Amino acid sequence: MSDERQRRLIWHGMFLFLLGLLTGFAEPHFSNPRMGLAAHLEGLMNGTFLIALGAAWHHVRLSGRMPTVTFWLALYGTYANWATTTLAAIVGANSLSLITGAGHSAPPLQETIVTLGFVTVGMAILATALLALWGLRRRL
Repeated sequence: MSDERQRRLIWHGMFLFLLGLLTGFAEPHFSNPRMGLAAHLEGLMNGTFLIALGAAWHHVRLSGRMPTVTFWLALYGTYANWATTTLAAIVGANSLSLITGAGHSAPPLQETIVTLGFVTVGMAILATALLALWGLRRRL
């Protein structure tokens, strides 16, 4: 199962990297091109993160259901980060993005959806990083 998860993390990393590249082509067409640039970079960086996590997966030692939880949190956090940032670029939201959202705003419902997306992304990525670090700690 570990080999399969490793392969899947690397595959999803490459796919998300590709989505980031394609997002770069769409940047000028977004309501907020600066947020479009952020979405492009989120795809590239989160794809790279998944590839790195996949490469290190054999060294992550977690017990019980924690490998499964970490795997799915990583996938949710990385894809949702790209998707939420892309949505913010499309609708012109500025939620939780004071620099990239400067001068833009979206209707309240769209701002709320983007805010919730960014909050859940933050929690998922933080949990993924903590779990991976815990799984990589030195054994006595």
